[in-house]
Amino acid sequence: MDLGLNNRRAVITGASKGIGLACAQSLAREGAHVHLVARTESDLQSAVTLVDLCGPGQVSYQALNLADSHDAQALIEAQAEADILVNNAGAIPSGTLLDIDESTWREAWDLKVFGYINLCRGFYRQMSGRGGVILNVIGAGGERPTSGYAAGAGGNAALMALTRALGGTSRKDNIRVVGINPGQIVTERLQDLLKAAASKRFNDAERWQELLDPRYPPGEPAHIADMVAFLASDRSANTTGTIVTIDGGHCAR
Repeated sequence: MDLGLNNRRAVITGASKGIGLACAQSLAREGAHVHLVARTESDLQSAVTLVDLCGPGQVSYQALNLADSHDAQALIEAQAEADILVNNAGAIPSGTLLDIDESTWREAWDLKVFGYINLCRGFYRQMSGRGGVILNVIGAGGERPTSGYAAGAGGNAALMALTRALGGTSRKDNIRVVGINPGQIVTERLQDLLKAAASKRFNDAERWQELLDPRYPPGEPAHIADMVAFLASDRSANTTGTIVTIDGGHCAR
């Protein structure tokens, strides 16, 4: 299926590994020009090499800390002609309300919650009228909140609400705003979360695999990335203001 993304310009944050890297690769395979953003330049350089193998489009990058509003503005200005924004940067630590202190909570939300907000605001302004798609990769923790992931549940739920609020009326500005809620996906991030949980439950981080239910194995980054490409395309022209959950049925159980 040709998604018609040839020569579209896409910005992907958190793009040096995991879901973000897979999104960049999927969009590149569809012929899009992709701009990768993450904090670590060496990781980005490695990612560029991998993405460059996927398609004929141009691949570029910026090493930025999107928790810093000045860096966010630098990205918005540098990619003023972007057609697609994929917000994917940020990892909110697991823990209860009492486990996560204020500074840790604020640091995590500065990157994921306010980082998404700042980029949504800036790119929305630039896309208004000429058209574009904003895709927020959020997380199923906001859809099925638990006390053991208090900061993440609150942050993700806020981004789900923002996505719906923006996307409900964005078509009048020729923009679509859509969210994706990944569940368990095989990434370093998942392993870190499970290690933290195993430390609390078993007092042994290396027993993290025991927390996986073999009946419901985690998904792959490509499961999210391919949906990102589809939702970014004109094949999804009537899709906005909604959240697509890709979690192997977890939130339905």
